[in-house]
Amino acid sequence: MPDIDIGAAKRGRRAYSFDDIAIVPSRRTRDPEEVSTAWQIDAYRFELPIVAAPMDSVMSPETAIALGRLGGLGVLDLEGLWTRYDDPDPLLEEIATIDGPGATQRLQEIYGEPIKPELIAERLQQVRSAGVTVAGALSPQRTKQFADVVVDAGVDLFVIRGTTVSAEHVSGQMEPLNLKQFIYELDVPVIVGGCATHQAALHLMRTGAAGVLVGFGGGAAHTTRSVLGVAVPMASAVADVAAARRDYLDESGGRYVHVIADGSIGRSGDLAKAIASGADAVMMGSPFARAVEAPGRGFHWGAEAWHPDLPRGERVEIGTVGDLESVLFGPSSVPDGTMNLIGALRRAMATTGYTDLKEFQRVEVVVG
Repeated sequence: MPDIDIGAAKRGRRAYSFDDIAIVPSRRTRDPEEVSTAWQIDAYRFELPIVAAPMDSVMSPETAIALGRLGGLGVLDLEGLWTRYDDPDPLLEEIATIDGPGATQRLQEIYGEPIKPELIAERLQQVRSAGVTVAGALSPQRTKQFADVVVDAGVDLFVIRGTTVSAEHVSGQMEPLNLKQFIYELDVPVIVGGCATHQAALHLMRTGAAGVLVGFGGGAAHTTRSVLGVAVPMASAVADVAAARRDYLDESGGRYVHVIADGSIGRSGDLAKAIASGADAVMMGSPFARAVEAPGRGFHWGAEAWHPDLPRGERVEIGTVGDLESVLFGPSSVPDGTMNLIGALRRAMATTGYTDLKEFQRVEVVVG
């Protein structure tokens, strides 16, 4: 696509969000019951192409276990409240009642408590003892510090997640994380991100990552765009990274790296369009924060909301719509796409005639 003039000294490429595109029905339709939504990364197979975001308002050990039993993957934030406090419930209750103007400052105070390695191990072992796939997330800044604790606790999938993660971080203050060396020496598969361009994704794939997260600054509780001016429309970002996956498949002689859309996926239609754009799975936060079991009690926030120097997120009230099972499978009592996510995905696939996710990635889309 040719660049367009922003002004006399700057050109830019037109990019599209999920709201800008629509899925086109084909000549064939199918029954939704005959559609498979399963996907597999490394040795781990999931019936649902859904990964719950590592956010304290979304995932506790209990909700990670519940989601795992329902066929998805819950990722614990290993820098969150569950690894800072023996019992975070009183603090979660407080966060849900803070008056708006003081919420950010109070979050910074609450998250000022140091991370305790023994709690990282305890929380991961709690999920492992339930018999579901264990996944935990660290930021790039803390990965080296706590990696041994995470691996020794028996994590199955190691997630390195930040606003943006590059394979070539440059720092004059400290030795940066060498992703390629770190992943090579690790005994578990790594999912890393976010990224939003073909080149950045290709570099992350070359580190040996099993999956890359696509997106940053687009979530319901993020303010990255207004604070940093950084954002990329997700439909274009996913399609660009999917192209990098194809190129790396050829370059590596057949190594497939999974693309996981992470951001701007708040409703079932976004889920379908993310996969139609080329994603293998999606990471979602706000839909699960609306479940009655969610730790946030109807509120939603991420790690960016309590950054000590430059918060790029906020605590938002989103309410609740139903239990976790109804959010995923229905029945839905609302017409806005926040419930029965999987039922809607199945119907979108069936309406366009596709039986599995890899086929559905080839569906035609149009710009609306």
